[in-house]
Amino acid sequence: MSPVFRLVLFVPFLIAFAGTAVAATPSVAERLQALGLDYVIDEDGDYRITISYPRDKRRQLVFVGGRTASLGEFAVREVFAPAAPVAHLDPGRALELLEANRGAKLGAWEADPEMLYFVIKLPDTVDAAELGIAIQVAAEMADDMEIALSGGEDRF
Repeated sequence: MSPVFRLVLFVPFLIAFAGTAVAATPSVAERLQALGLDYVIDEDGDYRITISYPRDKRRQLVFVGGRTASLGEFAVREVFAPAAPVAHLDPGRALELLEANRGAKLGAWEADPEMLYFVIKLPDTVDAAELGIAIQVAAEMADDMEIALSGGEDRF
């Protein structure tokens, strides 16, 4: 087959698929702005958001990861909220959290050496509304646990 004939066959193929390109995923900032959420970018590049519960006179920090993790072609972004210092966890409570993870519809409890977090890992393609749901779930779960473990303190 001649190169010119190949090109003639290939051009209609390009034209047919040119309009089917996937739109770029909006940035985290664009999605947070669409939700009307104020944020500050911290020293790690994460988006720090404060969710207020005026009726309860409480607030909860939530972070949206500034970077994604890759799993092949799949980009994952974390939404996480601190709940309490790990020092507040006894072994029985830690086991309860592992058991609670099994029943969670979205997210799970995770700990690093210093802090207990409620963490939601999402595909980075979620829209603003879906990201907003994840932020709200993380905030509520972490704030409820902070109340349970601290006796009502509001540090996070």
